[in-house]
Amino acid sequence: MSVTMRDVALLAGVSNKTVSNVVNDHPHVHPTTRARVQQAIADLGYRPNLSARGLRSGRTGVIGLAVPELRQPYFAELADAVIAAAERRHLSVIIGQAGADREHEMAVLTRGLRQTDGLLFSPEHLGTEDRGLLGDVEYPLVLLGERIFGGPSDHVTMHNVEGARAAVEHLLGLGRRRIAVVGAHPDRRTGQLRPSDLRVQGYREALDSAGVPQERRLERAVAPWHPENGADAMRELLDSGLEFDGVLALNDSLGIGVLRALGKAGRRVPDDVAVIGFDNIADGRFTTPSLSSVDPGRDEIAETAVAMLVERIESGSGAPRAPRLHKAAFHIVARESTGGHDEEPLRHGATGEPAEG
Repeated sequence: MSVTMRDVALLAGVSNKTVSNVVNDHPHVHPTTRARVQQAIADLGYRPNLSARGLRSGRTGVIGLAVPELRQPYFAELADAVIAAAERRHLSVIIGQAGADREHEMAVLTRGLRQTDGLLFSPEHLGTEDRGLLGDVEYPLVLLGERIFGGPSDHVTMHNVEGARAAVEHLLGLGRRRIAVVGAHPDRRTGQLRPSDLRVQGYREALDSAGVPQERRLERAVAPWHPENGADAMRELLDSGLEFDGVLALNDSLGIGVLRALGKAGRRVPDDVAVIGFDNIADGRFTTPSLSSVDPGRDEIAETAVAMLVERIESGSGAPRAPRLHKAAFHIVARESTGGHDEEPLRHGATGEPAEG
């Protein structure tokens, strides 16, 4: 027969209510009593009925994560970090891909993910012009990424401009002066809040600060950010005859493609061309040569976003709290593709601040 809460209460010498308070982590339980109940739970192998707890609390104990695509290693690793952060809080995670098109993202934003208490949402097609839609959301929501700023939701993101600027400064510090960038968005409209535009902005700022002339022909447009597209863009750049001695790939998947194309063309990395990516995905450690990258603080993003979402869930419909904006710390990881041998933990700017708007 299964162990019941009453069995735990009898062994611990307390009431069923006290056992319930311990199981639900209520704060007003004496430490000695809590320890006795927890020992009884361990001795008997008691497992709480999570479905019943959910019915009583109105919560499922599950949060949602909606990302553009899991084919991108960054989002797969982000999902892994979110799951770990949630499990530390005894929560489960449902993951959805929302980046197929604008209509799909609108549907996810409107209804959330089914049977979840709240949502971490990283849109790709919605933008700041859609921030008014966030006011109609009826569930706890934390935004990720760069697409919607100034809305009523908490927002956790990364230092895209600053990270790209630091990457180019790293290349400049190696004496490179003809630096290409792979991953610019094919739609060159200005004023967009897209990772590609922000990272190109950082690239340009670094060149300007160093007094290095910009060469727009060295800015190669690529979409989507998959390795084969990075390789194609690099082959096109090699065929153009333009001289270059450094490359900033706007994500590591592109960087892996860049390394492949350079190797096939007989260009030595980093002797002839130094290459750095962005996102610090695990695969970058195992390329030949290993890929230098910008670590944007993925674990911090996951931990902070989950913590914010849990706070919103637990606060319910209580007193409203101003939306918060947090940008995770980043650092340059210098590997073989820029002449490094060990990781270089140069940490930069973490910020937590009220969101604009």
